[in-house]
Amino acid sequence: MTEISADLIEKMKIAAMTAQKNAYCPYSDHPVGTAVLDEQGRIFGGCNVETAHFKGVCAEASAISAMVTAGGKKLQAVFITAPDENLCGPCGDCRQRLYEFSTPDMPIYAATKSGQVKKILTLEELLPYAFGPQNIPPRG
Repeated sequence: MTEISADLIEKMKIAAMTAQKNAYCPYSDHPVGTAVLDEQGRIFGGCNVETAHFKGVCAEASAISAMVTAGGKKLQAVFITAPDENLCGPCGDCRQRLYEFSTPDMPIYAATKSGQVKKILTLEELLPYAFGPQNIPPRG
């Protein structure tokens, strides 16, 4: 697993908890906040945004989009805050999104709403045998 300093983990926690406060989830009442650390050491926060037709944007997708928009290419770590004191891992779609921009040993810090880390997982543990760019034949 990639080593992340305690200082960076704390900054990610603050960014995730701050983003979570802005979650727009009037239908599920399930606010999630995420912070991602990119290859340049920058932290991007994201929150879930729901719509009435039930096709929302997850917090992880929101944070990854912010990273990519700013020119980031690779995730170094992810911090996710749950809407309560239970473990809340990324959904299946977001696991695939995380895979696209990371390495199998990237740490994912799954924390409670109060910021207590409940579990540290690697992406490989969350999404074994992932389908990714290596599975698509080169265009030529």
